[in-house]
Amino acid sequence: MATAIHSLTTTEPPTLPQNVEAEAALLGAMMIDNRIADETDRLTADHFFEPLHGRIFAAIKGLRERDMNATPVTLRPMFEADPAMKELGGPGYLARLTGSGAGMIGARQFAQQIYDLAMLRTLIEVGRGLVDKAMDTSKEVNPRGQIEAAEEELFKVAADGGSEAAVKTFGKAATQAVAMADRALNSGGKVSGITTGLTSMNAVMGGLQKSDLIILAGRPGMGKTALATNIAFNAAQRWMRDVEDEIAVQRRIGAKVGFFSLEMSADQLATRILAEQAGLSSHRLRLGDIKQHEMDKLVAASGELQDLPLLIDDTAGLTIGQLHTRVRRMQRRMNGELGLIVVDYLQLLQGSGRSSNDNRVQEISEISRGLKTLAKDLNVPVLALSQLSRAVEQREDKRPVLSDLRESGSIEQDADVVLFVYREDYYLAMSEPEHPTPTSAADVHTKHAVWSEKFAEHQGLAELIIAKQRHGSTGKVKLRFEAEITKFSNYELDRNYLAAP
Repeated sequence: MATAIHSLTTTEPPTLPQNVEAEAALLGAMMIDNRIADETDRLTADHFFEPLHGRIFAAIKGLRERDMNATPVTLRPMFEADPAMKELGGPGYLARLTGSGAGMIGARQFAQQIYDLAMLRTLIEVGRGLVDKAMDTSKEVNPRGQIEAAEEELFKVAADGGSEAAVKTFGKAATQAVAMADRALNSGGKVSGITTGLTSMNAVMGGLQKSDLIILAGRPGMGKTALATNIAFNAAQRWMRDVEDEIAVQRRIGAKVGFFSLEMSADQLATRILAEQAGLSSHRLRLGDIKQHEMDKLVAASGELQDLPLLIDDTAGLTIGQLHTRVRRMQRRMNGELGLIVVDYLQLLQGSGRSSNDNRVQEISEISRGLKTLAKDLNVPVLALSQLSRAVEQREDKRPVLSDLRESGSIEQDADVVLFVYREDYYLAMSEPEHPTPTSAADVHTKHAVWSEKFAEHQGLAELIIAKQRHGSTGKVKLRFEAEITKFSNYELDRNYLAAP
């Protein structure tokens, strides 16, 4: 059989890593014992060096998916007209593959070797492509883009076949569940994930959970960027405190944070955080309208936060693929300890652009799936901000609902948690009636008095609407919002965190 196997025509150079004999032995074993075929989920037809072997493998797997026996007899009709099979004397080659029992003993080892050699060939292909592109100066030179593309290809190689690693026994999954409960208990209760720094949010959500895609949405002016920034800072600051208190890694509820700001620059975000910590107006800070003692507070806050584990990437116009690449690069920079990713905001990301005919809804669907994949691959929460459609403004009750998520229902589908920020005082401020004067009619005074009372009731309050939570209940949480310093904090009145329905 060895002579027949070596006579197979190949389209790849013979110098590439390969073991055609191992491929043949594995295929023979799969046809002899179909249970072996059922256990080769990691392999695909593309992992086989010899194209004919890849087609035989795909045919075997296809029959097994339909609960049919895969034998030389049942496979024969599929290869009657196969040109490569004809060169070997026809479908009788299938029977010859089962003639040796070598594959029955080492089937698992053969499958692993086939997979490993396929990875090496892919690495060679990526390397050759990188060299060819780097040597070609006829097009616009973009070395950074080429590096990012190469990193993306290498990640695909590393991620290939990950489904087997994702399979866990119930015992292992149960151990992880107990560890999560232990973490919540030792944090003082309520937090089993990454803390938001807001007791009211943690009480309802248990923090931000690993592998979850959390969508934080709102109309412009609601403060969604401010809330995301607050959460990112709180998580990073808690990480520093956990380290200082020598809390075991598995019990820490803080996180090192990667913040991808596609709208604001890094210095603008830093200004917000410093202003919040120093208790200063970020608007006055930008204008330089501060006194010396306030400047001293700002410098002190900056000094205290020098080692804050919060990295900001303010590159504009990222594609979802580039985001994946940059997150992995950030993960390496943080020694594999990146624990929370924030993206501000989803609609500013771009899709792969593979087809110029793709519409925006399809592009947003690709982006939301990509963010969920990122959360699962790195096993960290991804907090992504999102815009809402203008339909909210047309309603009398302007509290957002899931159908207001802009451009794609896939955002709702892919998200594990959907949060809306809503501030009644924002809309009340825009609807202030005519201000009364000493000569105004009585009804003008009455209207403004009613409005003033209502505005005072809602001023500085915000609602966090939990519209979807895959692992918990929905509802509303009250928060305080200090617009001057763009800071959300707990609503402490009577310790009543939950808003009335």
